[in-house]
Amino acid sequence: MLPVQARWSNGGTTNISDSDSEDEPKIPLNQFYPHIRCALCSGFLIDASTITECLHTFCKSCIVKHFFYDNRCPTCSIVVHQTQPMYNIRPDRQLQDIVYKMVPFLEEYERQQMCKFYKERGLEVPTSVMMSPCPVVLKRQKKDNIPPSVFTIPPELNVSLLLEFVGAEEGIDNYKPLERRYLRVSGEATVRHVEVFIRRRMELSSACQVDVVCGDHLLDHFQSIKDIQSFVGEEGVQDGVLVLHFGLVLPFQP
Repeated sequence: MLPVQARWSNGGTTNISDSDSEDEPKIPLNQFYPHIRCALCSGFLIDASTITECLHTFCKSCIVKHFFYDNRCPTCSIVVHQTQPMYNIRPDRQLQDIVYKMVPFLEEYERQQMCKFYKERGLEVPTSVMMSPCPVVLKRQKKDNIPPSVFTIPPELNVSLLLEFVGAEEGIDNYKPLERRYLRVSGEATVRHVEVFIRRRMELSSACQVDVVCGDHLLDHFQSIKDIQSFVGEEGVQDGVLVLHFGLVLPFQP
C-alpha cells in the first residue's frame, strides 16, 4: 500500500453546512475518523473495499494483505470464506468518493504517490493514474451544479429492498429501531447479508434470531436476492421494490 494515509491522519475541519456565510459551523474531521479510516493501517481509506459478510470496510491493499494469512474479518473475526476470502470483498465507490471530498487534496496526493511508485521502478505509468482527478469541493453545491456521479447508483446494486419490521418475540428487548428501511443491493447478495445489516443497525445480541419472510415464504440464509425475486414474482414486489418482512425470535431449544 502506498504511504499516503499516514500523511493525512491528523487535524482539519470539514464544512457540512449549506450556508455560504463566514460563520457557518464546522465539525472537526477527527469526529468522522471511525467512518473514513481503515482499521488496519489507521489511515484514510484508499480503494475502499467492503467485506460482504459483515459490511466492514478497509483499504483494498490492506485487506488483501490481511487475507494472505487470515480468512477472518479484522474487526469482528467472522469467517469471510473458508478458502477464498477475497471472493467476498467488493469496492465501495460511494464511500471512497465521500473520503476524497472530506479530505482536501488526498486524491491528488494519492495519484502523485502512484506515479512516483511506477517511475521509481522503471515502469510505465498507467493512463488511469496519469489522469488528474476532479477538484475536490468541500462546500455543498446547489442541486443543479452537483456532479451527476455523486448520485449515480453503481450498476451492481440492481435491486431495491424494503425491510419491514413485524415485531419481536416476548423476551427480546433493548434493540434499536431500524431507521434505514430502503436499500439498494446486488442480486448476488444473500439473505445472510440482509440479516447482518439488520443486526448491525438494530444492535441485536447473538442470542436473538432474525427470521426473514418474502410473501408467504420463510427465507433461508443461503438464498440470493435474485433467486427470491424469481420464485416469489409479483407477490413480493410493491411499486417495483422487493419487500422483505423480518421478525426477531428466540432460537428453538428442544
